Amino acid sequence: MSETTQPQSKTLPESWLRGRAFLGTEYAILGGAMSWLSEHRLVSALSESGGFGVIASGNMPPALFRREIQATRERTSKPFGVNLITMNPELPQLVEVLLEEKVTHCVLAGGLPDQNTIAQLKEAGVNVILFAPSLALSKRLIRRGADALIIEGSEAGGHVGPVSTSVLIQEILHEISEVPVFAAGGIANGRMVEGLVRMGAAGCQLGTRFVCAKECVAHANFKKAFIRAQSRDAVVTSQFDPAFPVIPVRALANKGTQAFNALQLQLIQQVKELGRDRKEAQLELERFWVGSLKKAAIDGDVENGSVMAGQSVGMIKSIQPVREIMKELVSHLV
Repeated sequence: MSETTQPQSKTLPESWLRGRAFLGTEYAILGGAMSWLSEHRLVSALSESGGFGVIASGNMPPALFRREIQATRERTSKPFGVNLITMNPELPQLVEVLLEEKVTHCVLAGGLPDQNTIAQLKEAGVNVILFAPSLALSKRLIRRGADALIIEGSEAGGHVGPVSTSVLIQEILHEISEVPVFAAGGIANGRMVEGLVRMGAAGCQLGTRFVCAKECVAHANFKKAFIRAQSRDAVVTSQFDPAFPVIPVRALANKGTQAFNALQLQLIQQVKELGRDRKEAQLELERFWVGSLKKAAIDGDVENGSVMAGQSVGMIKSIQPVREIMKELVSHLV
């Protein structure tokens, strides 16, 4: 029996209703913020389909970030949010744009957010969503002002933590009641969405599943790589030296992965032997990913660029409209 012809649920879990109310949407499905791809076309399509699109600010300059927010609003009047990277040197300017454009929800990613940033957003009435990699940090983030949490397992694509979704669900989900908790990482179909929600998740965040949406601007080569890939092809990069910590990245293994490893070794040497500033070197590594992802996702060089993908990539078999994907994802919760 197909995904969309399964018997429909008669009762909706309270957690799902809570997630919908928090996002202001028909469905508590967030689009994962994917640099270069989560722009106004995909974001607006997600929101128009009943979900919650999230603009990935990535390394956008403030002027472009403003245009993306405005372009999204031209395409939809429904709720959407933005994702800001905490280590971005232009974070204060991006926050100002967000506030001036009156965006209602902000996902802060890429590290522990500064308390002043959280306070500034909350004082303006913005809903702050933070990633929680452990129970202890979950409680700390709530004390710091988180309005909702996302627990994202290592099955996800792009920058990931070390713990799987299934373990984080057990560790965190049933211990947090103060705020809605959304699940992410390795989620690709409606059965998984329903299962997580019935366990208490307020909803789910998905990125990889939407790469092969018709509305996604990803290059045809990038989408073809997803459709051809098996789950085991999406692997995590290694950290070579604990003195030079890097956030692991999950992507399809290719020459781009080898280039990242070579750069990491070069930067470690510069820090240790030449006295280069470690934070500056780490930022260079992050800039590598931004450029390498564009090379693959937008320019179509899937051999030398970074094909960031979660392990759920093995379940993507075709290109579909966002509305059709969304219908499959919520088929057991409508």
